[in-house]
Amino acid sequence: MGAQLRVYKRRIRSVTATKKITKAMEMIAASRVVKAQRKVAASTPYATELTRAVTAVATGASDKHPLTTEAENPTRAAVLLLTSDRGLAGAFNSNAIKAAEQLTEKLRAEGKEVDTFIVGRRGLAHYNFRERKVVESWTGFTDEPAYGDAKLVAGPLIEAIEKETAEGGVDELHLVYTEFVSMMTQNAVEARLLPLSLEEVAKEAGTKDEIRPLYDFEPSAEDVLDALLPRYVESRIYNALLQSAASKHAATRRAMKSATDNAGDLINNLSRLANAARQAEITQEISEIVGGSAALADATAGSDK
Repeated sequence: MGAQLRVYKRRIRSVTATKKITKAMEMIAASRVVKAQRKVAASTPYATELTRAVTAVATGASDKHPLTTEAENPTRAAVLLLTSDRGLAGAFNSNAIKAAEQLTEKLRAEGKEVDTFIVGRRGLAHYNFRERKVVESWTGFTDEPAYGDAKLVAGPLIEAIEKETAEGGVDELHLVYTEFVSMMTQNAVEARLLPLSLEEVAKEAGTKDEIRPLYDFEPSAEDVLDALLPRYVESRIYNALLQSAASKHAATRRAMKSATDNAGDLINNLSRLANAARQAEITQEISEIVGGSAALADATAGSDK
């Protein structure tokens, strides 16, 4: 076997092994995205009804609540960025990071300081590499987030917005995550969680044009709002974590399918080159045999004379 043919065969074996790995990762991601979709669908009714309740209480409250009232001169904002712990998902993480950076620039242009909170090792590594300050980060649960993880993330953010800005608090809370639209489409989006915009919240919950019932609140609307708003933030973050997880698995599946297809194309090309090299070797061997036979025949004829 010639040296060139050995090189082609070695590369074919290497690419074939890579193809098996990417195919396995594609199948794993496909199974996970189905589970993540189910969790997103299961969490939606709770989030919708909780949003309706928050809207009703906030609308019925006679006094302005600090979590639903715009600051006169907001000077500080918190941005929560949701990324993944693992890569191999195409532009999933880079799109979310880009959206967060654009939001940060916009807030700073408005004269606000920005505190960044990050979920996921990829986002944290991006900020650490560029030596950008991160107030707090969480890792290890982005593939299969639980409600307890959302509560863990929401705790410091709720505390920050309840504090005065002079004590390290913030006036606004923004969320950047990847919205799952379909298996082929996932969009990096940003949303302001707090202070609540009742019009936007009612629109999201589908209650904007509804006739709302009258409620009596015990002990008061403000106390009920104090209890509901943390649950609202937790449910929004949980839903965003689930959507990001589903989006990540869909992006991984798409990336691994592309890698598998490319590996197959490369194997076909290498196989054609290997066949051409083998044919060239065979042709050369035949030429050498024919040339040797002719030389032998000439030598024999000369000796007979």
